[in-house]
Order: sequence, then C-alpha cells, then structure tokens
Amino acid sequence: MLSFPGLADALFGGACALCRGAARAPLCAACEADLPRAAAERCPRCALRSPAAALCGRCLAQPPAYDATIAALEYRFPADVLVRELKFAGRLALGAFAGELLARAVVAAGEPRPDCVVPVPLGRARLAARGFNQSTLIARAAARALAVPMRPTVCERARDTAVQSELPLEKRAANVRGAFVCPSLVGGLAIAVVDDVMTSGATLEAVARALKAAGAARVVNWVLARTPPPA
Repeated sequence: MLSFPGLADALFGGACALCRGAARAPLCAACEADLPRAAAERCPRCALRSPAAALCGRCLAQPPAYDATIAALEYRFPADVLVRELKFAGRLALGAFAGELLARAVVAAGEPRPDCVVPVPLGRARLAARGFNQSTLIARAAARALAVPMRPTVCERARDTAVQSELPLEKRAANVRGAFVCPSLVGGLAIAVVDDVMTSGATLEAVARALKAAGAARVVNWVLARTPPPA
C-alpha cells in the first residue's frame, strides 16, 4: 500500500481537509470512503464512461493525440471540494494525497510504467499569482510512489492563455492550441502527463501534440479527476 507516513500530522495538524473533523490522514476515513472512484468501464483513450471499457465513438472518429487516460476519481462531490481546497485554499499537502490516489489508480489499471512523468505547466502569470502548480505537486507524489522520474521542464508554456474553466467548451481547444512547446529531447519515450482535472481534454490534447511533435512515442494522461460529459 502506497503511503506518506507522518505527512498528515505534520501539515494538517490532525484535521480532515474536507469535514475538518479529527483525522490522522489528509482525509478522515469517512470522507476518503466518500470519494467517487472512477468506474472501471471507461473509454481507455479519454476516460469517459463507455460500455465494456470500449473505445468511445468520439475517440474512434477523431483519435486524440494522447494514447490513453487514467483517472482516479470522478469530478463530483466531494472530489470537487478536494480539488478546490488544493488549488484555491492552499492546502498543499493535498497534492501528496492526490498523487497517492493517482498512483493507486495507475497500478490498478495495469498501466506500464512510463519513462518519465510530466506535469501540465502553468502560465507564468497564473503561477506567480497562485504560488504553486497543483499538477506539479500531484505529479511529484505520484512519480515518487511509482519510482518513476519526474521531468517538470520537458514541456513548457509558450504563452499565457485564458483560464480554461472560464471558457465555453467549444472555445477551449482554440485557447490552448500551440500554447505548449517541448524543448527537451523525448524521442522514443513513453510519457505520463499529470493534471488535476480533465474536462474537455483540450489542454491535455495540446500538451500531447507538443510531446508527439518532439518525438515522444506514447503519451498517457494521469488525471486526479475526470468530469462527466456535458448534459
């Protein structure tokens, strides 16, 4: 079992990050049990629900640049609260907890270990405003738990972009098109790209395109949470 002994006591002071009750881990047992684990029957390419875990129609008709997606959770309560506490309340140790959840999901999926783990980079302005990149925190913990090297500088933002969550779905692909570059040598490598939440998949698609253009042989998304398709 993957674990980070002592982390919760050191950084949480014995309080659950969600209900604020007593806990000896980032989440108390009840809140951790309430986390909506991602269902097994999902499209292996984009991680949306799909009968018999078959490739969904969208991925068959328009294959994305990435080769697979592994999600630990569904993005609904209380997983959405966990993400907000990490990103906007500065509960940084939740990054390690999230990375452990993600590592467990990777092991459960039987995904071969990649050559390296790469977090989705933040733009300079957003990184300066927030002070940290939540994807880096998650990626670092997952990489450590799985004994895989993390290479945070493999992919970089070529320009700042509008916040994806503030845009309608149909405008997100254009917002991040060409927004990432890969200055490092990645020829022939299998790379896991880590992000906190996957919604439209536009950001991860743009990152995968940059990595594939630089010679990556395989790009797999590791995401903490996957949103359901729009109604």
